[in-house]
Amino acid sequence: MKFEELIAIDFDNKELIETALTHSSYANQHKNMKYNEKLEFLGDAVLQLAITEYIYKEFTDKTEGDLTKIRALVVCEASLYEVSLAWDLGKYIKMSKGEEMTGGRKRPSLLADTVEAIIAAVYLDKGLEVANKFIIDNFIDIIDGAIKNEIILDYKTNLQEILQENGEVNIKYEMIKYVGPPHRRKFQSRVVIDSIIMGIGEGYSKKESEQTAAKDALTKFVRPEGE
Repeated sequence: MKFEELIAIDFDNKELIETALTHSSYANQHKNMKYNEKLEFLGDAVLQLAITEYIYKEFTDKTEGDLTKIRALVVCEASLYEVSLAWDLGKYIKMSKGEEMTGGRKRPSLLADTVEAIIAAVYLDKGLEVANKFIIDNFIDIIDGAIKNEIILDYKTNLQEILQENGEVNIKYEMIKYVGPPHRRKFQSRVVIDSIIMGIGEGYSKKESEQTAAKDALTKFVRPEGE
């Protein structure tokens, strides 16, 4: 599989990577097909452990509070989304036509969840040592950015600052819908700028969905060089 070549992992159990790359919308249209939500759950735990162990060993001069902050910056949807972009992950995911038509291949939350599923697949197929190396190799730039305070998680503030450089604009966040049971409810929001929808995002809280919507909108704005 081309994606295996891309991430430099040759899976012994091909079903694992196939499942990791299968969204529920696709599986729902194909009887008895597995999809990646349970792998996401496991991948989140493996990622947390790998990053925690790495920063604990590498940054011995940091306090517990410092390490907690660094980990929060690295183990989050925004960072997972950055990794997905490096892999051009969107084009490899199996999803329904409906999901694709509503922007699924570019949706930060969907891509971030799939990265977690892939991490779990690597762990189950190759073991913890290989999974740890895989994680650090793919997250090392993000870890460096967290150490240097170069990671911005408040995308709403960043978007507002960029847009208001040239005068006042009307920025409004609207919740589109929410799905799922109360213990794992997923929200979808959009950011509307001067009556134009500029970004859509999802998250497991209304606040998180607004942040990912702002991040989506930010991809449409580029600061001039030198700023």
